Amino acid sequence: MRVDGWYLTEDVDDFLARAEGFLRSRPGAHVMQSTWAERVRTRGAEAFGAEAPRFGVLERAGEVQATFYRLPPRALGLSPLTPEQAGSLAARLAALGHSLSRVSADHGTATAFAEAWQECTGATPKLRDTRLRLYRLGTLTPPEPLPAGRGRELGEQDLEQAMFWCGEFAAAVGEDVTLDAGTWAGSRYADKRYTLWETPDGTPVSVAGRNPLIGGQVQVDVVYTPAPLRGRGYAAAVTAEVSRAALEAGAEEVVLFADRSNPASNALYQRLGYRTLTDWSVYDFG
Repeated sequence: MRVDGWYLTEDVDDFLARAEGFLRSRPGAHVMQSTWAERVRTRGAEAFGAEAPRFGVLERAGEVQATFYRLPPRALGLSPLTPEQAGSLAARLAALGHSLSRVSADHGTATAFAEAWQECTGATPKLRDTRLRLYRLGTLTPPEPLPAGRGRELGEQDLEQAMFWCGEFAAAVGEDVTLDAGTWAGSRYADKRYTLWETPDGTPVSVAGRNPLIGGQVQVDVVYTPAPLRGRGYAAAVTAEVSRAALEAGAEEVVLFADRSNPASNALYQRLGYRTLTDWSVYDFG
């Protein structure tokens, strides 16, 4: 379906055929578009519930200018948009009867769309307190000296260990999710590779995860050290280790999100060679 330049489809292969070149043109800015399209392609649309995921491509004069995805429960993710593009998309989705629970994008895009959606629908947007910053790796600079121990990548035989650490991470960031053998495969954590930092006696003290290589890019996602063990260099060591693994896997770019309100983690990533790409925001709609 095409409306006002926006081509809408429930077929992720159709979406990627149209948008893959555009997504690869700015892989960092499009990381969430690429990640969720790949998850839908890999798992199948039925894995996301009765309501099929939907994708959109803004095409004008034969060129792709923007994209979006909409996943249950009515969550909208956007590539960078101009205010005019955000207004156009909000008007089209509202006219088609779509409802939205939230929008996620770079701060300027998310704000422009939230304002346009309120104007079109009357829904009141609320900016989430947790605001993120998207970083892109420049030159990896591992910490010196490293804390005693080593990095170890988890394999299939370490599933229980991975579930434990991801459960600890989810609880720490306030994510309402249950991770066990029955729910793991359907969670956002299942498609990652995990690296632990272990002390010399084999005790795991920190974990970092990375998403699959998509379009030449890897996103580091999940970095966690239990509170009593922080301040000892474990997070820096394991983040450097998982970033190195991403580069060795063929990543041309490595990105990660950090909570802007946590100065320690932001300073850590910058010491490792990560540089600010953009600020990221989520608006919830009443």
